[in-house]
Amino acid sequence: MKFTEEKPKKKLHLVSLGCTKNLVDSEVMLGKLRDYELTDDQTQADLIIVNTCGFIDSAKEESINTTLNLHNDRKKESVLVMAGCLSERYKDDLQKELKEIDIFTGVGDYDKIDKLVNEKRSKFSNEVFLANDDNDRVITGSNYHAYVKLSEGCNQACSFCAIPSFKGKLHSRTLQSLVKEVKNLVSKGFKDFSFVSQDSSSFLRDLGINDGLEQLISEVEKIEGVKTARILYLYPSTTTLSLIDKIADSKVFVNYFDMPLQHISQSMLKIMKRGKGSEKLRELVDYMKSKPNSFVRTTFIAGHPGENENDFEELCKYVESFGFDRANVFSYSDEEGTNAETREDKIDQELIDERASILGEIIYETTLKSLENDIGKTFEVYIDGESDEHEYLLSARKTLWAPEIDGEIYINDNEDNLEIKYGEIYEVEATQIAGDKLLAKIIRKV
Repeated sequence: MKFTEEKPKKKLHLVSLGCTKNLVDSEVMLGKLRDYELTDDQTQADLIIVNTCGFIDSAKEESINTTLNLHNDRKKESVLVMAGCLSERYKDDLQKELKEIDIFTGVGDYDKIDKLVNEKRSKFSNEVFLANDDNDRVITGSNYHAYVKLSEGCNQACSFCAIPSFKGKLHSRTLQSLVKEVKNLVSKGFKDFSFVSQDSSSFLRDLGINDGLEQLISEVEKIEGVKTARILYLYPSTTTLSLIDKIADSKVFVNYFDMPLQHISQSMLKIMKRGKGSEKLRELVDYMKSKPNSFVRTTFIAGHPGENENDFEELCKYVESFGFDRANVFSYSDEEGTNAETREDKIDQELIDERASILGEIIYETTLKSLENDIGKTFEVYIDGESDEHEYLLSARKTLWAPEIDGEIYINDNEDNLEIKYGEIYEVEATQIAGDKLLAKIIRKV
């Protein structure tokens, strides 16, 4: 009897940097490279891919440093690939400077990564790649939650943002394509979905449909097996009261309202080219907050050119009084090719960082207040598994929250010794807060 020895599988190490939209593209690449065995050890990998972020200075630095560190650690005959936004944005300079990298590719060829690796060649397509229902992604990090990308590109003209320069104009997927993908994911056991894009509330506007997101909500509600869903990245000028009502009335979509405001001062909103005045913005977020069991998340930029002391004070007072459930603050940094970069009323870096720090402290306090408001209340959570903190604590997330960005709840009490299944929904009661984490006890399985 003759035995043929199986060739050992080649190993792949992939690093996905930046946003969740990047993560979806990384998962598409993993789907195309199923012949490889995934490894956390870059020194053993035959293929190393870095899906880079090119959004702001700190993200660019992280992308370059990560790639060069991986090069230093890799074995001699391995292949190193730089993909994604940074690679797309600076393709000529990077290919000239970074001789350590074997293959360069941008934001248009995620679905061709297997061919590029086999042929060991670089490629930059003119079209941005847009995930569709035919791409068999490998979902990472969860056995019940998946991100679904609605569109690519952006039609907004914010003063500080370079994304349209390398991602192009808004390009929405079809509703049918999204429904097919969600059904496919449900058939594989996924039940919780986060819909993402650069500007989710503009979904289908490029195809002449103004209520695209409302139509999406209606269609997803019909899919049996979808337990919970949320939408990330609403844009002020394309978010309507009707859309907020549609989310709030949904039995599937949670009342999660994630809308980056960037500022609240009227003059700054004009300078930033945000498309909605201060009064309208306040109306929108007040309406979001008025919905039962609502969760309001946003982001701000500190130190944008033209921001004076009065503008910044107005922003601080507003953030403090509104009490966002979660918020992020970014220090302004120049981005090539943007309107803000050409302005002459720039602010000293020291003052930018000081303002970001002040605003960050206010946000930390409002986040704590949001968490403290939950003490004594019951709500539903997904239980993910043992926490990294301690083997006797379970890690959970409110069904209302988005994964990873909104926090973690520690389950430290299971009085009735219920059998716990990871990835399932349980009703819990929050009992106390430890640092910035809620502690909760299990009441029942939902």
